Amino acid sequence: MTTQPIICFGQQPCGFLPKRFLVAKIETARKLQAEIGGEIVFFYHDSDHDPRETRTILPHRKTGEPAQLNFTYDNKLQRKFVPVYLKRVAAGWREKTISQLTNYVDHPLIDIFKSVDEPIQSEYCLEMYRKMGLLDGIRIVRSSDPELRERATDITNGEFFVDVPFQDEIVRARYSNDKFVLHEGGNAFIEVPMQDYTKRQVSPARDSRLVWMQSIIGCTHYIAGMGERQYLDTAQTPSITFITRQEIDHSDAAYTIL
Repeated sequence: MTTQPIICFGQQPCGFLPKRFLVAKIETARKLQAEIGGEIVFFYHDSDHDPRETRTILPHRKTGEPAQLNFTYDNKLQRKFVPVYLKRVAAGWREKTISQLTNYVDHPLIDIFKSVDEPIQSEYCLEMYRKMGLLDGIRIVRSSDPELRERATDITNGEFFVDVPFQDEIVRARYSNDKFVLHEGGNAFIEVPMQDYTKRQVSPARDSRLVWMQSIIGCTHYIAGMGERQYLDTAQTPSITFITRQEIDHSDAAYTIL
């Protein structure tokens, strides 16, 4: 029986307008699909919690000075430690951002932004990417999906994250040395009280993400970013052919072409 190729790339939500490196991964996957056929899968790592990842970097239309636009948050705990699939879009953020966008992008893109009104940040980003036409024909697999987590291989080596209640929020706590901790930066940590949990709450850390993802998707080819190639242990998944995404200039800047 012939197995069709499964071409995968992974990325956390990376701005309400996607960063250019994500578009480069998508274009690399489409080019490979045109050559070998098969299906493209976007492993959407919406379990991530780092607020820096959703910064949208846009040059000012007149001065060219880059601005960093990002979501706003109800509280510090939500900003720093709540996973993106649970981070709420703060009241008034969308309207304030609409008023700013005329300084940075053309009206067709502003119209798309106006048409999106998702209450959760990960869904807001994903809907923007869809409406920009970037995800046509691509299957989305979310790392936050509890049924997916249930099917995934157990993480037995290294650390992992567990989504647990803490101070009226759900935080993504790192399980380390039989403790739940939130990393404040440097050597500072907040300890979260230990509690029972199930696989439906677990997501991988960076070093275990590849094997965890592959246990669910079973991809034949993986499009890796420049940074990913530096830390991916490709020997863990010999069944995958790794492809480095195509180069793109200003890779961290927002993609604004329709």
